[in-house]
Amino acid sequence: MADTASNQASRTTSRTHLRLPTDLTLTPLEGEGLGQTRPIMDWLTTFHLASVVLDPYTNESSWVLRSATRILEQFRDTDARINLIVTAGPEDARAFLGPLAEQYLVFCDPERAAVRAMGLKTLPAFAFIRVDGDVAAVAEGWNPPEWGTVAEAIAEATAWTSVLIPGHDDPSPFHGSPAFG
Repeated sequence: MADTASNQASRTTSRTHLRLPTDLTLTPLEGEGLGQTRPIMDWLTTFHLASVVLDPYTNESSWVLRSATRILEQFRDTDARINLIVTAGPEDARAFLGPLAEQYLVFCDPERAAVRAMGLKTLPAFAFIRVDGDVAAVAEGWNPPEWGTVAEAIAEATAWTSVLIPGHDDPSPFHGSPAFG
């Protein structure tokens, strides 16, 4: 088990520092529909992004939702915008997230352009995107040590305290589901 986590962590490390394309856009969930679509660099003007990427059509993303929001809450007051990227349109994103849709910045990515740009192969995922558009850390599936590495990267960049991963009520590790079906 330790070797598997070690191999996955090194795989994750090798993909860090991927630069997102400046023509990538993100569309926030607002009110009953969608807000204004903006280029990624507009979202990164002042703050980094701490993003949990979820596929609402899979069990795996629902299994990690409580843990993901617990982790994001640790970074709410940092120089990182905590957010959820949901691979669905506004109606399905709202149905999946319920009241969380009002508590978090939520981006809808039904075409999975952000997923593709981050090089993700498995969802759910946790990504730290710096203000320069660099994907500084990413973890795929639910592997607590990998998510901890992403949390540490956020904490270091924002001079904040990290979070204990796994937490008491977190699920057992699981691989996740394919990012593109």
